[in-house]
This record gives sequence, C-alpha cells and structure tokens, in this order.
Amino acid sequence: MRVEKQIHKFDKQANMYDRKREKRELGEHRRHLLSSAFGKVLELGVGAGSNLPYYRSDIELTAVDFSPAMLEKVKLANDTKYGLKMEYIQGDVESLLLNEHDFDTVVSTLSLCSYRDPMKVLHNISRWCKPGGRILLLEHGISSNGAIAFAQKTLDPLAYRFVGCHQNRDIMRLIADSPLNIQKAEHHMSGMMHLIWCTP
Repeated sequence: MRVEKQIHKFDKQANMYDRKREKRELGEHRRHLLSSAFGKVLELGVGAGSNLPYYRSDIELTAVDFSPAMLEKVKLANDTKYGLKMEYIQGDVESLLLNEHDFDTVVSTLSLCSYRDPMKVLHNISRWCKPGGRILLLEHGISSNGAIAFAQKTLDPLAYRFVGCHQNRDIMRLIADSPLNIQKAEHHMSGMMHLIWCTP
C-alpha cells in the first residue's frame, strides 16, 4: 500500500482514535509499560495520543505521526488536558531522519502492525535511542492459539485493506531478529498482545 493511501486511511480514523484515548483503551497495559519512560522520549506512531494519560509530567516528548489529522487530535488533547512538554513531527517513520543516540526512551505502541518494513523501523529505533536508554513496545501480532492464528491469517488482507493494520505479524520473532535486546516481555490475550522492555 502506498504511503499516501495509508495516510488517508488513518486520517479518516482520527476521530475513532480520539475516542479510544478518552476510554483509556488498554489503560493498565499502557500504564504498566510507560511507567518506565524517562527523560527525552520519542514516540513513534503517536496517533491521537492514547499514551498521553500515562506519561510522567517531567518527560520531554517528541511525537511522530504521518497523519496530520492524528497530530491535530494529539495537539488539542495535550493543550487542553495533559500539558506535557511536546514537540510534533509529521512524517513517515520509515523515512524519518533523526539524530542517532538522541533519546533516553523510544516508545511504540500498536504501530509495528502497519509499517511496510517493520525491521527497518526497529533498526532505526535502536539507532535513535541512547546507549543505556529504554525501548518500550506494546504491540499486537499473531496469536499463540492455533485457531485464533488461523482466523488472523485469513482476515489479514481485509484488515490491512480497510484499516491499514496487519494481524499476522510475529512480533516477538521480528524483535528477536532486530538489534534490540529484550530485557523483559509479557504476553496477553492468547499471545496476541505483547509488552516488551528493550535496550538498543
């Protein structure tokens, strides 16, 4: 799928993601993971800001998304409710140019499913994070339950076509094959949802 088409698809979903933030979807998982975020934080695929309620007030957040409609939602939410020190970058994570070793924490939640080249993104994450920094991932992928995994593989072409999200990626394998070092991982929802603490 061309990136322009993906952007249009996510622009149309901005209102839905805005409502999800207010419903605190996956709130306990987000809180558990993001309690480890510190310092200068880079969040990739920030969407409408579902993670904003869970960051400590003393972080400095650089929020990246390729969807202008999503960035409008996250800016409004931060200005009116959260008041974090934030910088916004509209850009495609897969072609983004950032300084190496510039961030104390890099965060990605529910975004590896949509990248055309997730391995390239994982390599970039490792470069952008400072040595000794933290990489925090909350990602969904193929289930460890055979019946659910079969359904995910069957529905994947439709899911990607309509919402821009792959259902059948082996997230743990992707990360194991990347430069990231897994420090801790938790698995939920029949092995579909992963909370992963890494270092570069």
